[in-house]
Amino acid sequence: MPDINAAVLSVVRATFALIVVAVLSTAPARAQSQDPARSLSPEVHEFIKLLDDPSVRAWIKQNAAAASSVSAAGEAPALASPSRYFADRLTAVRQHLADLAASIPTLSTQMRGVGANLGLEFQEQGIIHVLLLIILFFGLGCVLEWLFRRLVSGFARWAIGMNLDTVGQRLRAVGVRLGVGIGMIAAFALGSVGAFLANDWPPLLREIVLGYLLAIVVLRTALVVGRFVLAPREERFRVLPMTTEAARFWYWRLGGAVGWFTFGWVSVGLLNTLGLSVPGRQLIAYALGLGLLLIGLEAVWRRPATWATGSEPSIVPEDGSRQTIRRAINSLVSGYFVLLWLLWTIGIMPAFWLAVIALALPAMMRLTKRAADHILRPAYNDKAPAEVPSVAAVLLERGLRVMLIIGAALVLIHAWQIDLGALTGSDTVVTRLVRGAVNALLILLVADVAWRLLRALIDRRIAAAQIPGRPDTEEGRRRSRMLTLLPILRNFLLAMLLVMAILMALSALGVQIGPLIAGAGVIGVAAGFGAQTLVKDIISGVFYLLDDAFRIGEYIQSGSYKGTVESFSLRSVKLRHHRGPLYTVPFGQLGAVENMSRDWVIDKMMVGITYDSDLDKAKKIIKQIGKELAADPDFAPHIIEPLKMQGVEQFGDYAIQIRMKMMTKPNEQFVIRRKALALIKRNFDANGIKFAFPTVQVAGGNADAGAAAQQGIAMAKPAPVN
Repeated sequence: MPDINAAVLSVVRATFALIVVAVLSTAPARAQSQDPARSLSPEVHEFIKLLDDPSVRAWIKQNAAAASSVSAAGEAPALASPSRYFADRLTAVRQHLADLAASIPTLSTQMRGVGANLGLEFQEQGIIHVLLLIILFFGLGCVLEWLFRRLVSGFARWAIGMNLDTVGQRLRAVGVRLGVGIGMIAAFALGSVGAFLANDWPPLLREIVLGYLLAIVVLRTALVVGRFVLAPREERFRVLPMTTEAARFWYWRLGGAVGWFTFGWVSVGLLNTLGLSVPGRQLIAYALGLGLLLIGLEAVWRRPATWATGSEPSIVPEDGSRQTIRRAINSLVSGYFVLLWLLWTIGIMPAFWLAVIALALPAMMRLTKRAADHILRPAYNDKAPAEVPSVAAVLLERGLRVMLIIGAALVLIHAWQIDLGALTGSDTVVTRLVRGAVNALLILLVADVAWRLLRALIDRRIAAAQIPGRPDTEEGRRRSRMLTLLPILRNFLLAMLLVMAILMALSALGVQIGPLIAGAGVIGVAAGFGAQTLVKDIISGVFYLLDDAFRIGEYIQSGSYKGTVESFSLRSVKLRHHRGPLYTVPFGQLGAVENMSRDWVIDKMMVGITYDSDLDKAKKIIKQIGKELAADPDFAPHIIEPLKMQGVEQFGDYAIQIRMKMMTKPNEQFVIRRKALALIKRNFDANGIKFAFPTVQVAGGNADAGAAAQQGIAMAKPAPVN
């Protein structure tokens, strides 16, 4: 509504101006034809004089142009086309360059006029007086900053001596240094700008001194921020990991670039106040921008070759291939800077800001991630970032990333002159799409932060549960159950957040999600009937997990499948056989599960000894072997009840079967059994107890054997020939 009212008011003003112009054009003829006695009133004469004033005529023309632009803007959406847009942009660029070229011959004359205006303004006080005022208030700011430093000197010494071994100590040090830096900036601003504003000054003097004081405050802020992030003199407090040489290099280059930009910006703004034309100011601004371009090119080509890993940056000697890559990168970045300066010079500001954001946003994201990894690296480990990110790391990294994305979006909105109020109030197809895209982007950013936080929490619980410990304790069983359930919970939360984010984003874009949800329900029912086996597997898996039938790392057997549980999915479990094969078994095919790794296991053994063996002696020997195994440090932690003889199991055809048993932890009985059998063999042999084994004996007398031999010889002789 305010935009419509402004447009209507402009149209009314333009119409009134056109009527006045028409009246003025016919006024002389009418005056000549009229009788002198019927002359105009004094008020009308005064009105005509006002209309003859150049400033009033300029105001009328300006409002008429505004009215025509409003009417043209109302028709533009219906008539505009891409070719027309680019043609208009090309025409604007040509006109801009023509204005710059036309102002070059007159720039010296305009600058002399600026100097004259400045001299007239400061006839009484003079330029020297202005410079002295700037120096005076700058000194006051420095004095107040020095007093603040003295005030917090003890606190600063305590902060310098802080240990930085743990993440909490590093975060505390970062907060302290940031607070001191903010205090220094506030003290300097209060002593310089605040003291200046406390007095009443002439308007032009106020604008000049205040502008340069603000430029100094901005420069001091940039230096304090650079000292906080780069710490060129205090390597242990460096937020962004790099070498000391690189930190000092970038500290001074960034400070120089910020100082050049702010002082140039203030100077160009003052030229506007002093009467310099727009093309003249643009020429001076582009010349100052050329100086900024030279600063950037010098920084690109002379930057140190730092190769940082973790928190131990180092300078690596460059071989031929690395030097070639470095030169290629420097050439590309230099071309990018030159392109930015050209876009700014020819006045294509939307493309200029898009190019700035396209490179600056990914670079800032990468730097913030490196800084967060450096600050939040594990305690007492300065060589690698944390494998599992903490909640603080996610909040710091993702929070800064969201702020950078939102800031880049606001910069583009301002550069492209997008009216957020018009986007919110209007209801065209384009505005709905743009508004929906912005809302969808915000929803996806919030969903990304939420997922990163949840995943960090779950991953840290999983990492804590993987710490080796005793599996027979309650803590060990709790960790095993967490290792089983937390990965499934993580996958479930990911699927839920993904579906919710997609549905909310589609709703923000104007898509009706009600029919989608209803259609998804119908499709789900149909898929449920068509995929009953899949549904059975998923539901069976849920109940297996609720019953705590098995956990990751346990050895189970179900039918013909057996092995150690390695991982889960929604429909199957992976079992690793002790010989190596990996079974992927759907939950619906498991059936009854035999868990061989839960709590404890009883291992029973039987050996056969001869009938003439001393059973009491054998029992004592086995009992002694059980004590020896229980005293062995390799086996003692795994033995719950020692080896002992239960008695005679049965009388065999050739041996007496004796039975033994012991209780151990799951999966530990095999090694203990082998050792026990070896000790039984050695001790039984030493004490004369013999193991029974089956034999075959052939019995018979000597006479029978001789007769049989004679009969065999006789049968072997040949028969006589008749």
